Amino acid sequence: MQLSQSMGMRMDQRQLLTPRMIQSMEILQLPLLALEERIEQELQANPVLEMREGDPDAMPSDDVSQITPDGEDRMRVEKAEGEQVLSLKDDGSADFERLNRIAEYLENEEWTPGDRTTRGTGSSFDGERDKKMDAMANTASRSGTLQEHLLGQWAFVEATPPIHKAGEILIDYIDPEGYFRTEFETVVRESKTPLKTDDLAQALKWIQTLEPAGVGARNLPECLLLQLDAVENDEEMAEGHDFVLERALITDHLNDLKMNRYPQISKKLGQPIDVLQRAVKRLARLNPYPGKQIGNNDAPPITPDAIIYLDEETGKYDIRMSYEPARDLTISGMYRKMLKDRACDKPTREFLTNNVRNAKWLIESIEQRSSTIKRVIRAVVDAQQEFFEKGPEALKPLPMISVADQLGIHVATVSRAVSEKWIQTPRGVFPLRRFFSGGTTSAEGEDMSWDAVKEKLKIIIDNEDKQNPLNDDEIVDRLKEQGIELARRTVAKYRKILDIPTARQRRTF
Repeated sequence: MQLSQSMGMRMDQRQLLTPRMIQSMEILQLPLLALEERIEQELQANPVLEMREGDPDAMPSDDVSQITPDGEDRMRVEKAEGEQVLSLKDDGSADFERLNRIAEYLENEEWTPGDRTTRGTGSSFDGERDKKMDAMANTASRSGTLQEHLLGQWAFVEATPPIHKAGEILIDYIDPEGYFRTEFETVVRESKTPLKTDDLAQALKWIQTLEPAGVGARNLPECLLLQLDAVENDEEMAEGHDFVLERALITDHLNDLKMNRYPQISKKLGQPIDVLQRAVKRLARLNPYPGKQIGNNDAPPITPDAIIYLDEETGKYDIRMSYEPARDLTISGMYRKMLKDRACDKPTREFLTNNVRNAKWLIESIEQRSSTIKRVIRAVVDAQQEFFEKGPEALKPLPMISVADQLGIHVATVSRAVSEKWIQTPRGVFPLRRFFSGGTTSAEGEDMSWDAVKEKLKIIIDNEDKQNPLNDDEIVDRLKEQGIELARRTVAKYRKILDIPTARQRRTF
């Protein structure tokens, strides 16, 4: 075998992703709130990029494509935000008076080191407020964690130093749901501080007296019993409770309650079923996850990307984008003017040219994102018009590949366009991805999405006789009467997806 090196030429085709394409795909996939955060980062990192105030339609549009790499700018140079031209007309007294008012305002302000807020001392100058500072001031303070909440109470517990130290360590092992699910031996082995098992046991008993009630429990029955003890110690909350019966239900019949076995429980405890049901209703007020009451576990806000509404003039559904950030972005007129200045040194011109190019790419990527999402939503509205008129049971199958073929784009682009996007419709706010699904064909030849089938299944169960609920086989027969043929296992799968219990558990007595 002989190894040798040689030079040759060949032609081939390769698919390469340029940085601009990568940026465009990333921005397309971002949800609206993440896009706003990305724009804010770009505004801070790129000095030539600005967010203009006022009505964008009333302002001259920026054609960023007219900026050439060597810095030539064929656009009109606009004044920066808040900038005013100092023109000396007549004697210029009005302009100088304005400057004197600003100077007087600055002299009369007290500036605190490290704090950008000001305290006026009689100045009546109405300056522009700092919007970032206003937003920070109006933002709700961050809620403390469960551990911080418990440690704050633990500091006031009167216990011996070893137990107090053991309690501080145990609090770190309590999970976000409020349970202590670790063995004492594991805590002793992992702790850098020498600990005794007896001290840990005593510390856990103290922790279980803290708020919220039920925290520090090792399992669900113990958690519910701790909360029941707290209710019994409150005279007002304890009214109407049968604590002996309720403790018996938690201790011995929790699994029977889960399986809806009221006749067996009634026989064992010697209590009528209606008495048991009232006791269970009182127990339902207890929280099986006490730790979740502490901390900021609020769901993230949802901002729809588009609004679907019925145009009364045309009688058709139309689309309005809720926010188009590209219309508010512009390239600074001051820096564009610097690019035109031949006296500007070469490093500065290169720096500005690169930043102008990056700003142009960003604006174009955001515009392309808005255009692509709007086209996809238009395809959805045209295909799912019956959904907006009749409801979820009229949802049609809509594969992403068919929308991609219709729009002439790749199916991956459609997937990115619908990812984490929401639309507001006359039926409510829905994730855009919900309108894309497979389906089946009814006996009448009508196409139905799987979501529509689930909705029909839910309606059948909602209208059943709760004292004699339908099993999965009977649900299959009911669906077949409506022209929908499904296997029993498919019905069971959809029932679990909808979080609907079995017929035994749905039965009422």
